[in-house]
Amino acid sequence: MTRPEIAAASPALKARIAGAFYLINGMTYGYADGNIHGRILVAGNAAATAQNIIANGSVLRTCFAIELISAACYVVVTLLLFDLLKPVNKSIATLAAFFSLVGCVVVALASFFTFAPLIIMSTPYLGVFKVEQLQSLALLSLDLHAVVASMCMVFFGVYCFLTGYLIFRSKFMPRIIGVFMAITGVTYQLFLSPPLATHLFPSVIKPAGALGELSLILWLLIFGVNSQRWKEQAGASM
Repeated sequence: MTRPEIAAASPALKARIAGAFYLINGMTYGYADGNIHGRILVAGNAAATAQNIIANGSVLRTCFAIELISAACYVVVTLLLFDLLKPVNKSIATLAAFFSLVGCVVVALASFFTFAPLIIMSTPYLGVFKVEQLQSLALLSLDLHAVVASMCMVFFGVYCFLTGYLIFRSKFMPRIIGVFMAITGVTYQLFLSPPLATHLFPSVIKPAGALGELSLILWLLIFGVNSQRWKEQAGASM
């Protein structure tokens, strides 16, 4: 589907396209993050992490590419949801899109910390450093990836909260999904303290994220939006 065709599509179709890209975003980022932490990164152990990097170089390259794809998918989601939600309040929708796009840029930057260990462990002229030093640099790069990824979640948290507010105020989507998204946005602010976020991720952040973002994805995919009510609200906003 070309850009003009998407622009001319019905609100319900745009919502389903947004839901599809949202789902791809979640699946791709989950795959990359799971492989980095499950197969590559050994917390606090530079030597073991370096061995995993050397043994799983293709996996790390795939994770780098997938993180960029994930960020690109979220850009599409952001633009489509902005178009759908701007009749509710264009200023807030614009602010929400800004935070989301900044988060996408941060994700793209974080992805380079995924690729950097491969360069560190394979560049010949870095042989002037001791092996232990190179291993530590490779581990530091993956640790920085985690730190930057935490930063992006703060931006996405603001986006989720504002999106939740817009959905709650809309006439074409269920208010309960707006509440769920707002809750998700609040819990994502726990990433302001990475140690606290790590501790609360399984019990608080992950369930809240599933409650808000997964419910929105499923609603967009299955039901889209009420096109008639969207047109009414869009007409009233004009």
